[in-house]
Amino acid sequence: MAKQKTAYVCVDCGSDHNKWQGQCQDCGAWNTLSELRLGPATSAKAAPVRQGYAGEVGGEVQMLANVSIEALPRRSTGFDEFDRVLGGGLVPGSAVLIGGHPGAGKSTLLLQVLCRLANQCECLYVTGEESLPQIAMRAQRLNLSADTLKLCSETSLELILAQAMANKPAILVVDSIQVLHSEQVSSAPGSVSQVRECAAALTRFAKQTGTVLLMVGHVTKDGGLAGPKVLEHIIDCSIMLEGSSDSRYRTLRGSKNRFGAVNELGVFAMTELGLKEVKNPSAIFLNRGDVVSSGSTVMVVWEGTRPLLVEIQALVDSSGFGNPRRVAVGLEQNRLAMLLAVLHRHGGLQVGDQDVFVNVVGGVKVLETGSDLALLFAIVSSFRDRPLPEDLVVFGEVGLSGEIRPVPSGQERLQEARKHGFRRAIVPHGNAPRGDSVGMEVVGVKTLAEALEAI
Repeated sequence: MAKQKTAYVCVDCGSDHNKWQGQCQDCGAWNTLSELRLGPATSAKAAPVRQGYAGEVGGEVQMLANVSIEALPRRSTGFDEFDRVLGGGLVPGSAVLIGGHPGAGKSTLLLQVLCRLANQCECLYVTGEESLPQIAMRAQRLNLSADTLKLCSETSLELILAQAMANKPAILVVDSIQVLHSEQVSSAPGSVSQVRECAAALTRFAKQTGTVLLMVGHVTKDGGLAGPKVLEHIIDCSIMLEGSSDSRYRTLRGSKNRFGAVNELGVFAMTELGLKEVKNPSAIFLNRGDVVSSGSTVMVVWEGTRPLLVEIQALVDSSGFGNPRRVAVGLEQNRLAMLLAVLHRHGGLQVGDQDVFVNVVGGVKVLETGSDLALLFAIVSSFRDRPLPEDLVVFGEVGLSGEIRPVPSGQERLQEARKHGFRRAIVPHGNAPRGDSVGMEVVGVKTLAEALEAI
């Protein structure tokens, strides 16, 4: 009898190791190696034919111009915000992974989507975490019409594929990929090998049959998708539903999309009847009230293919400890430290002995550098205890030498600000329009010192 071999796989990067060790040699992560039991080696003649994730073997060479895409029409989910993140809708044969923290609303969103589409096409909802009566109770609580939606409670990969082949759904939801197990793999559900093999088999089925596959994925304590890194390579779209369970608003952000733009943002509000899409996200993030206080600035960020107005707040206070604190919520911590050094060197403002707290209102995560200038304006406003004008909007990237660099889509950002009633803007000189083309007073600045003089 052939001896069974054992390998160790890093759950972060997917690299293989011959023996267990505390740190992965490829990515440097600690305590991420997971044991993977391999079956006995087979001869080349006895080995089965392997298929790629696309499910095609021995395909002939074709000219790109001759490949037809007419059979791949997109299907709307019924939510414009969801369609925006997907790049225009669901593509037949695509594999979409939706991750998020517990209570974010992943299962609720997919149940709402399938209830809307069940009257248009065959839909199958497979759950391994809830019983069928629990799903029925949730659908009743959300007032969803689910007369034609098919449900299945199963965790065996082989049985799920058998049900999918028998029912031939146009849309298949699997909730979740971490609870599935295959008879071909001896490890426990949720292990690296189980997640990898189950995701590969489901993706292969989706591409062979043209079924839209929507999988729910768990996240780690650091906020990343749980499971092997190869999982993100198998799928076509990776989407994160962000927002804590005690927050009303949820943001749907795409980090990978083979059929559209990445970092696209969709905004939803959690209500008693489930998730409701927010048509004008800038309006909810700019609910500033009647109180005008220092340390608050409105900036225009670019999320995917559209501008978004958000408010950033800063609090600068004397530190009661030896090491001043630097806390950033919704922004990168290291970039905050860098901008404070630039403010000291090129702005003449010393905050080295002050605690600095910054927060993006509404729970939005700002990833682009166009928020640099607005962040520094909020810090200066709080330090001087001097409120900024209510009708002022700011954006621009700040370089290490104190220069203000232009950002993409400056004209569209100004038009979005003008649409929401802003009359003044401080922007990089390269983004300043000529004349009064946007209907507001725009001040173009080249350096940080020049920008601070403008306020």
